[in-house]
Amino acid sequence: MATQQRVQRVREAIKQEASDIIQQMKDPRIGFVTVTDAEVSRDLRHVKIFISVLGDEETKRTSFEGLERATGYIRSEIGQRIRLRHTPEIIFRWDESIERGARISQLLQDLKEEDIDEETRRGSEKPTIK
Repeated sequence: MATQQRVQRVREAIKQEASDIIQQMKDPRIGFVTVTDAEVSRDLRHVKIFISVLGDEETKRTSFEGLERATGYIRSEIGQRIRLRHTPEIIFRWDESIERGARISQLLQDLKEEDIDEETRRGSEKPTIK
């Protein structure tokens, strides 16, 4: 088993290299993909690479399919760039945290606007003192 510090170093290296490899790929199916994180197993044999894709659902689907088809190429490139005894098996996963964060931010903005509208409405209904 690798130490926690080594796992973290390998995780960061894989995240950086996977991002560079994906950006340089010329596959027309792969759109604007961002590698948001990587999770490496303690034995360094498996890695989950979390991605986010900019675009509509069709673009996301085709980009994900393109990445899954290119997994072997990406794995071999990572193996050449990072010197490990065994190149980890790659699994791609969606990272929905960015979309979830944007949704929460929008909901909070809507609530704030409602509060401002309510305050404005109350301000115009102040009773007059005789």
